[in-house]
Amino acid sequence: MVEHRRSRFDAAPVRPARAAVALAVFVALAFIAGCSSDSDGSAPTTNASAAASTDAGTSRVSGSIVVSAAASLTDAFTTIRDRFVAANPGAHVTLNFGSSGALSTQILNGAPADVAAFADTAPMNALADADLLAAPPKVFARNRLVIVTEPGNPNGIDSLADLATAGTVSLCVDTAPCGKFADRILADAGVTIPTSNITRGTDVRSTLTAVTEGDAVAAIVYVSDATTAADRVDTVAIPEAHDVTADYPIATLGATSSPALARAFEAYVLSERGRSVLEDAGFLAP
Repeated sequence: MVEHRRSRFDAAPVRPARAAVALAVFVALAFIAGCSSDSDGSAPTTNASAAASTDAGTSRVSGSIVVSAAASLTDAFTTIRDRFVAANPGAHVTLNFGSSGALSTQILNGAPADVAAFADTAPMNALADADLLAAPPKVFARNRLVIVTEPGNPNGIDSLADLATAGTVSLCVDTAPCGKFADRILADAGVTIPTSNITRGTDVRSTLTAVTEGDAVAAIVYVSDATTAADRVDTVAIPEAHDVTADYPIATLGATSSPALARAFEAYVLSERGRSVLEDAGFLAP
């Protein structure tokens, strides 16, 4: 904060030359103070107070950005976006959800995006290798996988091995991180599900929907998606020896036309407020 102090003059007479100099200095100081005030007449904002405002999530960034994010982030990022925009009324944030692999490919092929947030480091590394990121990505959350079944678990699925004979099992496509991880988990556990019993979802949300709508008896999805589904599914833990921990990276794209807004949104996701939303949605801390 800039501290303004009134000049204090001695009671003794001041020579004309000194008076002129004092008057000139006073006028100059008054002019500078006037120029430092905000246009709405509020107190001037210094770099320190601006930084504090940003840290508090109250910075007034504006503009429009597109955030391409993994489907498993749908609920958490919708909440984060809504809170971020509430703190920045001049900001417009469009969320584009899908499989991380597909989103990465779209961006590599020129699809517009200002921020990318994925469920795996591999699709983000592809953007980095193409020199499309403004700065190195940061991991903002982690996730694990879990078996989900129909409510009440009518087929009595208690382990990965039970999936081999349970009936129709929903898995993500192998180009999506959730599909890659599920295939790795099953292979590591030595479990083979007949191909005819597997239905593949384009992303984790469609994979989960196959169970909640009765098209599959079980699925392997992220813990965060099982948390979102709540009582629409039952869960069966995957042993830690076979489970996978997915790192979720976020980065601002170098081609963004609103770099300040994109960086501010990324910072919000990485902040304690963003982390709180993610943890409530079932994600692990980075």
